[in-house]
Amino acid sequence: MAIHPIDYRYGTPEMRAVWSEENRFRAIVMAEVALARAEAVHGLIPREDAETIAACAGKASLERAKEIEAEINHDMMAIVKAVTEVCGDAGRWIHYGATSNDILDTATALQLRDSLALIEEKLGKLLCVLLARSAETKNLVCAGRTHGQIGVPTTYGLRFAIWASEVSRHIERLRQMRPRLLVGQLTGAVGTQAALGEAGIAVQETMMEFLGLQPVDVSNQIIARDRYAEYFMFLANVATTLDKIGLEIRLMQRSEIGELAEAFGKKQVGSSTMPHKRNPIKSEQVCGLARIVRSSVEPALLNNVLWDERDLTNSSPERVLFPEASVLTDHILKVMIGVLEGLEFNKENIRRNLMLLRGVNLAESVMIELTKRGMNRQDAHEVMRTASLQALAEDRDLAEVLGERPEVTAFVTREDLKALLSPDAYIGTAVQQVERLIKKLTPLCR
Repeated sequence: MAIHPIDYRYGTPEMRAVWSEENRFRAIVMAEVALARAEAVHGLIPREDAETIAACAGKASLERAKEIEAEINHDMMAIVKAVTEVCGDAGRWIHYGATSNDILDTATALQLRDSLALIEEKLGKLLCVLLARSAETKNLVCAGRTHGQIGVPTTYGLRFAIWASEVSRHIERLRQMRPRLLVGQLTGAVGTQAALGEAGIAVQETMMEFLGLQPVDVSNQIIARDRYAEYFMFLANVATTLDKIGLEIRLMQRSEIGELAEAFGKKQVGSSTMPHKRNPIKSEQVCGLARIVRSSVEPALLNNVLWDERDLTNSSPERVLFPEASVLTDHILKVMIGVLEGLEFNKENIRRNLMLLRGVNLAESVMIELTKRGMNRQDAHEVMRTASLQALAEDRDLAEVLGERPEVTAFVTREDLKALLSPDAYIGTAVQQVERLIKKLTPLCR
């Protein structure tokens, strides 16, 4: 019976598979096999027994391990026994010289490797979509807003480019984090490798070579959780970027703004009681689930604070945190890619909102020009401030109000004002910035 929505509502099949109970079991068995092979290389166990373990360990089943765990109440030792059963006499070497977290944490690294690969792939797709949208809308002038109020013009292309730049940094962070995160260990009961003697360091290195991981430099009984905390903070950072994009789409889809809209299926229902509704439910889902991903950060940090060489307080939260945060981040990445691919623009409303203040939002343009032509900058600011307030109070065009002020017309003509108050002429280097970013980031697209 499914309980968590990850089981039936959220998540891609590929990421759920990475963090499934079955894959976790397989990763643990892989680590045990690598351990046996490494110990054989360094003469700690017979080579033929290691070969037998490698050939037979895959026959062990999760179901049998669960049966054993029900009897002995130790999940790792239950797996050791389950693998031992299928390996015959060679099974006596299973888990030789290791402690539970040597295997468990190394298995986690294998899962993290696959998880990062899926997230990196989706970040690349998201970047491509954002760059494509940026190129498509680089000349689409719209109202910029600060504090929720209309300001000077910007372009939709620049907005998409800003998001694309942020996503590219997440890709960079992921790649930088990978070598810190994808490490395994074989350090024994408290980190001294005493059970393996002088061969401990060499066995650990060889074991990790077999698995394609890096060995820890030093450790106690578990891999230090600052590594995992970085992973969860990364996921939270990615989720927050998606939250930001989703929020902007939701704001721009408000009825009174109406500049953007999520794609809406022909038979899609917006509300159970208001038939006219067309709600931005995908963006809202992204924003909502981002809260859950962010909530993983504090327990992940606390998991690095343990008694002495270790205790178990990290174990139970990690069983929840890893699959939940990984699956949900991957899920909202996929959702946001779809939202952006299908995003619709209402250019009529974009233009209407841009012109809504009848030129008042271009006050800066006139202020800058007055200063260029000789007026004190602070005086120009005050002139434009009072003229803007007058235009708003009287519901008039700013150009009309300014044309009645001799302190303004002494520097600029009415024709000058018309040009200065054109939003299309006041977007600065927005187009060039977009083009430059597209050229820089296109190689990262997948």
